[in-house]
Amino acid sequence: MSWLLHLYETYEANLDQVGKVVKKQDDREYTLLPISHTTQTAHIEVTVDEDGDFLDARALDKENTVIPCTEESANRTSNTVPYPLHDTLLYVAGDFVKYSGKVVKKTKNSQEKPFDMYIRNLADWANSPHATPKVKAIYAYLSKGRLIEDLVNAGVILLDDNGHMIEKWDKKYEERYGEKPPIFSCGVSEIYKSFVRFNVFMPDSPEDVWKDPDMYNSFIAYYHEKLGDQDVCYVTGKRLPSTERHADKIRHAGDKAKLISANDTSGFTFRGRFLTSKEAVSISYDVSQKAHNALKWLIQRQAKSIHNRIFLVWSKDDSPVPHPNDDAVDYMMQTGREIEREPETGQLFAAEVSKAIDGYRHDLTYQSDVNILILDSATTGRMAVLYYRHLDKDLYLNRLKQWHTSCAWEHKYRKYNNQWVTFYGAPATKDIAFAAYGPRASDKVVKGLVERLMPCIVDLRSLPIDIVRSAFYRASNPVSMEVWEWEKTLSITCALIRKSLLDKKEEWHVALDTESRDRSYLFGRLLAVADVLERRALGKEETRATNAIRYMNSFAQSPSRTWKTIQASLQPYQAKLGTKAAYLSRLIDEIADQMDIQDFNNKPLDEKYLLGFYSQRRELYKKNNEQEEETNE
Repeated sequence: MSWLLHLYETYEANLDQVGKVVKKQDDREYTLLPISHTTQTAHIEVTVDEDGDFLDARALDKENTVIPCTEESANRTSNTVPYPLHDTLLYVAGDFVKYSGKVVKKTKNSQEKPFDMYIRNLADWANSPHATPKVKAIYAYLSKGRLIEDLVNAGVILLDDNGHMIEKWDKKYEERYGEKPPIFSCGVSEIYKSFVRFNVFMPDSPEDVWKDPDMYNSFIAYYHEKLGDQDVCYVTGKRLPSTERHADKIRHAGDKAKLISANDTSGFTFRGRFLTSKEAVSISYDVSQKAHNALKWLIQRQAKSIHNRIFLVWSKDDSPVPHPNDDAVDYMMQTGREIEREPETGQLFAAEVSKAIDGYRHDLTYQSDVNILILDSATTGRMAVLYYRHLDKDLYLNRLKQWHTSCAWEHKYRKYNNQWVTFYGAPATKDIAFAAYGPRASDKVVKGLVERLMPCIVDLRSLPIDIVRSAFYRASNPVSMEVWEWEKTLSITCALIRKSLLDKKEEWHVALDTESRDRSYLFGRLLAVADVLERRALGKEETRATNAIRYMNSFAQSPSRTWKTIQASLQPYQAKLGTKAAYLSRLIDEIADQMDIQDFNNKPLDEKYLLGFYSQRRELYKKNNEQEEETNE
């Protein structure tokens, strides 16, 4: 229950954000919901004056609206339980039967019809000491029972020849009404399911009803008096009104999966462990509402989602927190640090990344901790916490630095200010999935990999060997990819290999190690020299793959036999380059001399050959660029 406690504390630490609507860059809105409130998509807006007289109505384009709700209405499915204020036409229209032609049955849990139950509940609120003038005005209007008549007069709803509401638009109505009215384009399957929100025009209180803090507080105070019996809350340890109905719509408005649910009251009742759900856990209404509302707010604001799997990182005091799924460039941009296109060394860039991460220490308060939560649902009704950690901020930032130090390599696949940049650090987790399974991997595969990597970053666990091997096999098969895709896969794979070797207490770097006698590393260097030699002979105009690249997969499986083929194919290119190939030809001989004669066999190469290939090729290109610069000078 610690994650519930920390979400509850997050809500309490951000009370000043309750009810404030914030618009994101993509124009989507989100808000920290007040307790006893939820959100619904509204299709019709009705405005009345302070005396309860109709003023105006209009169709909406599926606008998200904060509405008050009870425990029963928030969890209504087949049970007919009205919302306290805003609801569908079936509940709020007293003249529904007259204009629908439908026979409205009594509800399952009451002898009242939907509108009768709704208006009775609204009357109870409007006549309570907690009621506001706006609540009384809405009640005064709806008690007249003429909502649909006013909507028809306002042109929002249309009638057929029988005087009934047109449920679905048909071309036969065009001759009579002209163009298709907006209400039939707002996403409702049948008109009676249209959700209606109410507003009150009051010069002294211009705030919309669904954004008015006085309305929030009015219903909270009214409903608090009607809560159930008190029990010990397992989250706070206090005796408070408890609840067995907990919130849904956690990830988005249509999400029906719940984190806490206990409805196994028949059949295998609680698997024989308990008689009632409260024997398992008891959570107070206040804590459940605040924790779930805080979770919804955090997800809408800052969570990363992959195929409905939520990856959330936050601090309860609303301070910025670096996400473990991001790469070094993301951290640099988030902290406003300048990124050089070609940093002088990887160590310098790594130092800048370290400073960027350290910058979060000053943004977070001393008491602030970091929470990491992964959520997903296997079915439409149940959601699970797949991973949760609550860490001291310094420990969390230190582990991020360790990840970006140990799983680090040189990469050139990111853009900054519309220019390609070279950066040194750990790749983003989604890019690791790209390297291991390809760009067309399903979201299900990607989200599983990202979840498996989280303990490697936060808990310092070793990398799963199957992920490293999968990336290794793809990087060893460049002919199956375009050049840019292979280059990206290669550098990411080198980062994973370096991390897996560090887990085994072996340390390797991007810089070329000319002293290494490792068999696989030396074979990788040979392959790199062969690739560079042929590429120089082909020239910049020729884009086809070199023989070294074409035979790379075979080379990794049978290095000595494949090298014989590659070296034979080099002879025409050595002849073409003449003396320009002398250095590279001599380098091949020097690398071969470093290898023990018994190691020159067909035993498959291990992952270190990719490190040797990358580092040797990088060194040769760097040297060639320096020579070109000297020539130009």
